[in-house]
Amino acid sequence: MHNSQQFKPTYILIVLNIAVYALTSFIGGDFRNTSTDILVEYGQVNDLVFNSGLYHQLFTSLFIHADLAHIMGNMLFLLIFGLRGEEMFSLPEYFSIYFLGGLTGNLLSLFLLPSTTISVGASGAIFAMFGAAIIYARRSFRQSIISALIYAFFLLFLSSGIGVNNFAHLGGLITGLLIGYILATRHKPDTSYKVSYSLSGFP
Repeated sequence: MHNSQQFKPTYILIVLNIAVYALTSFIGGDFRNTSTDILVEYGQVNDLVFNSGLYHQLFTSLFIHADLAHIMGNMLFLLIFGLRGEEMFSLPEYFSIYFLGGLTGNLLSLFLLPSTTISVGASGAIFAMFGAAIIYARRSFRQSIISALIYAFFLLFLSSGIGVNNFAHLGGLITGLLIGYILATRHKPDTSYKVSYSLSGFP
């Protein structure tokens, strides 16, 4: 399997997210917070998706962030888990994990959160990459996946809180775990990767 490191998808996604935030900040006139108009138009507003057919919001919301702290935190974790994912997955696999995880999280939010909810951010997609990476590393070498699952859901628990879209995180994480598990059963183990993984600090 060829990894996606040569294409640098993580850096591409980070640049895109920052560029979108910069553009929306310029339009909204506030660099620290995204304007309500932008959030309503390009974020995921459940009522608008259901009743006005604005299905594009399921995708555009992945690139919209509520404020400066929100995008800084997400981009930091995207850098960490995205670079790890580049070592493991091909480019199509990488983007499939990222976007399917993000969309699954948004769909879960759409059906389980109130109609007035506005969802924004890449965290569901990032959780998908995180879940895929840790489960892939265990399963591909026929190791127990129990510790990986415990670690994954522990991080999910730590990230939960008031104002956090827990359903987006959960949907992304479960999608990533499933895709990572499936890919690990299909790929032949890469012993050189195993050494790299052992030194990376993952449990």
